[in-house]
Amino acid sequence: MIDHPGLHSVLPNDEHDAALLARVHPDTWVNPTPAGRYHLVVVGGGTAGLVCAAGAAGLGARVALVERALLGGDCLNTGCVPSKSVLVAGRAVGSGAAEALGIGTGGRVDFATAMARMRRIRAEIARADAADRFAALGVDVYLGDGRFVGKDSLTVGEQTLTFRKAVIATGGAPWTPPIEGLDSLRPFTSDDWFTQTNRPERVAVVGAGPIGCEMAQAFAQLGSAVTVLDMATAVLGRDDPDAAALVRHSLEASGVHFELGVSITGAQGDGGRAGTLGWSRGDEAGEVRFDALLLATGRRTRTAGLGLETAGVELDERGRLVLDDRLRTTNPRIFAAGDVAGGAQFTHAADAMARIVIGNALFRGRGRVSDLVIPWATYTEPEVAGVGLTAEGAADAGIEIDTYTVDFADVDRAELEGEEGFVRAHVKRGTDTLVGAAAVGRNAGDLIASFSVLMTEGLGLGALSRSIQPYPSRAMALKQLGDQYNRTRLTPFRRKLIERLVDWLA
Repeated sequence: MIDHPGLHSVLPNDEHDAALLARVHPDTWVNPTPAGRYHLVVVGGGTAGLVCAAGAAGLGARVALVERALLGGDCLNTGCVPSKSVLVAGRAVGSGAAEALGIGTGGRVDFATAMARMRRIRAEIARADAADRFAALGVDVYLGDGRFVGKDSLTVGEQTLTFRKAVIATGGAPWTPPIEGLDSLRPFTSDDWFTQTNRPERVAVVGAGPIGCEMAQAFAQLGSAVTVLDMATAVLGRDDPDAAALVRHSLEASGVHFELGVSITGAQGDGGRAGTLGWSRGDEAGEVRFDALLLATGRRTRTAGLGLETAGVELDERGRLVLDDRLRTTNPRIFAAGDVAGGAQFTHAADAMARIVIGNALFRGRGRVSDLVIPWATYTEPEVAGVGLTAEGAADAGIEIDTYTVDFADVDRAELEGEEGFVRAHVKRGTDTLVGAAAVGRNAGDLIASFSVLMTEGLGLGALSRSIQPYPSRAMALKQLGDQYNRTRLTPFRRKLIERLVDWLA
């Protein structure tokens, strides 16, 4: 395994990773000569940076894109794309899908073949993020370290780029917790987890959030003995507690063991991947032996080495960019988008922020990040998704709510397929104004999209009752939620009035 420009790991002598690098960091790439003052210089070639660059160039702006590692960022190289491929491999175990996918036979999945399939697909998807594609769009692509040397200029190697506006889109990096003895072994993070070619017999995962739960279930399905540890007492702490409990039950059925509410007391290893983690919980203590340790403990914004002080860009006490609601830094020429801007660290959030930046930076727009309605989803089996506030979040915000829930036991399609799950909506007390929603079950990420549209467009829960959903589909649960709300409007007084009206008109 080698590290390519210090950020993302790829395998040496692997045909698929060679194809990936040929697209997102080609060794033969020659940086262009700066084309005078750019309308927009984008630092970072992940989702936010790519959307900014392509969108601005498409509108006629002179654009430069600077990336020191791999174009495509975390989503392509170490996040969404590889993780979902591994999840597909895990679900193929015990079904005919393994043979159809070309990763096994007779319901058995060959781990090395499954990981090779992931690398192949990642390289194919990389066509959309390739350096030559963006050059063809009219973007000047610079591969190398970008560093601000003034309030309207930065350097890449020996070249200086001047700009009217710039965007910092350098993303985030895995955060390593301060565990005593951790330096005695080589833990994985999401940056290098997908370089594995041999299935580890025993896996320890620190962190019961989305990444930890997804990889725990996938590797358990692939045959690893998996233990997840977290100081929290529940999994997926951001999600609806009932939905998260269903996910935990499913992971346990997949063979995942949980040690929750624990403090990690130390790590031991001999410099390799294998080792032990000690934990304590009240008067209890124990240890977990592993052949691979995944640290899924959150992420930090990536701002080091950018020369921000020279550019007049300030950081707060936690090392995060100081931004206003229009994503401007303390230098009004420089904006930020994506994970480095903090807040929701999702690919779709990065895309949405990039669109705000294009309007605000190039057209003096007034788009605000606080106006965004950003859903999220975790692609375990079952999926769990949410948007807005949970009931606990609404209580913390002092918002009184009414809650409506449709269990999948009352949804014909789900009952026919033997699925567990539900959809749930929270509205302001006495109204149909949505403040949040949750879904858990197959395709929950698709179901939550309807709530995101309603909240974005200011439509209430009652609109779902007026919509027509295909039968039998899981989306019928949405219409049933709207019907639930409408039934609450039929008070005894209103019922009496309607009865009199019917009697008079009939």
